Amino acid sequence: MSEVTIVGCGDIGRRVGHRLIASGIRVTAVVHQSEKVESLCNEGFTPLVCNLDFPEDLPRIPLHKRQVYYLVPPQGGGKSDYRMLNFCRQLSRDNCPARLVYISTSGVYGDCGEILVTEQTPVNPQTARAKRRASAEEQLREQARQLDFDLIILRVTGIYGPGRLPIARLLQGFPVLQAGEGACTNRIHTYDLVNVCLAAMDRGENGDVFNVCDGERTTMSDYFIAVARFAGLPQPRQITLAEAEREMNPLMLSYLKESRQMDNRLMREKLGVELMYPNLEAGLAVCEKEKI
Repeated sequence: MSEVTIVGCGDIGRRVGHRLIASGIRVTAVVHQSEKVESLCNEGFTPLVCNLDFPEDLPRIPLHKRQVYYLVPPQGGGKSDYRMLNFCRQLSRDNCPARLVYISTSGVYGDCGEILVTEQTPVNPQTARAKRRASAEEQLREQARQLDFDLIILRVTGIYGPGRLPIARLLQGFPVLQAGEGACTNRIHTYDLVNVCLAAMDRGENGDVFNVCDGERTTMSDYFIAVARFAGLPQPRQITLAEAEREMNPLMLSYLKESRQMDNRLMREKLGVELMYPNLEAGLAVCEKEKI
């Protein structure tokens, strides 16, 4: 494949693109802001400014017979992903990808308690943001059926890595739940996610869904405490769930209340991904080496 399109070329998209460009592949980077054009050109991308919020002004996105990565998050409100709807309106027999990898979220499973979440676990989105992601998945499935292109979905857990740590929240005194009250969460390091994206395009099959995480199951509190220790910051204040309901905004509370223990076996075995950072301790150590 000599040409690839990355729709939503932020941190992860750029890292995926850098790997592809280094191997001699031409990469079109679809971005929301014109301010990114110069830097993308300097990095070897072919940039295309495209605001998926305004369908009447969309340029034609080059997709035909290409490998496509879609990394655009949904808009901020509603239960359907209207950015995905506007993207899908670009798809046709004359502008149809060969393969598309969609970066979704593990949030589509909802609150799973103590159940081990595999790719066979039914989707049960319980928040508006998760419903938007489930909507995006279904929109793409329908297009893949109609136009006969390969679709691979990655249900990604919390991403951390260089430039993606909650340092600002810690500096602001953001509290965490006390031990025993936090729901189970999962993470994936930036570098490992890039490898998974590339492996999914190369080795995933049409219709595949992969849970993407490092396999370490802890809590959001564990994560913030570990980052504070890593960054040499004071440990965050610990509060009860009842106190959190009074102090935290509904969005953050929804993260704290949903529990998921993700199984990453299919990702490791079918995609052949060997994680570089299978736990938080290893993943944080490398964050010192790169500043973004």
